[in-house]
Amino acid sequence: MSGQFEATTEIDRPVEAVFDYLADGRNDPQFSPRVLRMERLPESPTAVGTIFRSTVKDAGVKTAREFRITELEAPARIRWTEVSKNSVAVAEGGYDLESLADGRTRVRLHNVLEGHGLGKVLVGLALTAARKDAPAFAARIKAAAEAAIPPR
Repeated sequence: MSGQFEATTEIDRPVEAVFDYLADGRNDPQFSPRVLRMERLPESPTAVGTIFRSTVKDAGVKTAREFRITELEAPARIRWTEVSKNSVAVAEGGYDLESLADGRTRVRLHNVLEGHGLGKVLVGLALTAARKDAPAFAARIKAAAEAAIPPR
């Protein structure tokens, strides 16, 4: 079983700056409290093939996760896939960014979760939790991006 969740927000910053902020996955801990640690491999600007390695805590359990950037089209599109083998993993995820007329940016985040082994039973619970948190997650992205990116 697999399924998708998504969230949309509008950030009061220009699309190019929001793209740069979101393309650097090391910023994820600023808006995702489940991410305890994040590193970028190699330690160079994000490009297709870049790996982000993280430690996350879900339901009290720490797991190691690795995501590979599969598509990067500045300033509008970022895509990734989870390459680590966890019971519930992100088969495909991404951000779609749209410049708005007043200098703001609309961001749509989506993740497709899939279960492996026991995760086939757990993925429904994970999706329910992710969908319930989606509006708050979008609000955290907005708040973190606006705090990190200086206004123009």
